[in-house]
Amino acid sequence: MTAFQAVLLDLDGTLLDSIPDLAHAANAMRIELGMPALREEVVATFVGKGVDNLVRRALAGSLHDADPDPALFAQARESFYRHYHLVNGDKATVFDGVIDGLKAMRDQGLKLAVVTNKPTEFTLPLLQRTGLAGFFQEVVCGDTCARRKPDPDQMLYVCERLGVSPAQAVAIGDSVNDAQAGRAAGVHVLAVPYGYNEGQDVHGLDVDGIVANIVEAARWIALWNADRQSSSLHKPVK
Repeated sequence: MTAFQAVLLDLDGTLLDSIPDLAHAANAMRIELGMPALREEVVATFVGKGVDNLVRRALAGSLHDADPDPALFAQARESFYRHYHLVNGDKATVFDGVIDGLKAMRDQGLKLAVVTNKPTEFTLPLLQRTGLAGFFQEVVCGDTCARRKPDPDQMLYVCERLGVSPAQAVAIGDSVNDAQAGRAAGVHVLAVPYGYNEGQDVHGLDVDGIVANIVEAARWIALWNADRQSSSLHKPVK
């Protein structure tokens, strides 16, 4: 088995709790359109497949039947983007263990990247405002590739950018989108249990491990790599 050289981390629900800002923008959009506000925990279940899907779901007030009239969707999307730009990062918080975990990964010599479905115009300012930007060699957003998670395009693209094979990378996320994208790209996948995952339990995901936080993920990777190194040292010479 190959040692890991790179870690591909999801953003919302994995590194950051961005629900307060997303919910604020979604509800400002709904109120502007004459609709009542939704509870924050409801909006949390709408997150994961990109901003456009969040807008559709927020309009419907549901994960289902989210196929609005095109004119209404265009109006809602413009409203959401406008409101989210005003609050992006205001109340977003870094999850416990993220900073220490990223430092531990960096100390292991791992290449770090963000792979998110959030558009670039929101992602880069958010990373700067939360102090995370300096950890990452690459940031791949929802508008970087032709397709986004759960498709594998972003994972494959960032592996190429980092100069590693998919087998040398591990993805860390909180949702089925991360798990499916990772599997399709041929990278290993870890899941954290505290994120969003559209309201579903992460224990049902097809992943290689569930870790309590990013610190535990760093330990998991370190043990994996130590085991690979030990195996290579004891490999019989032909």
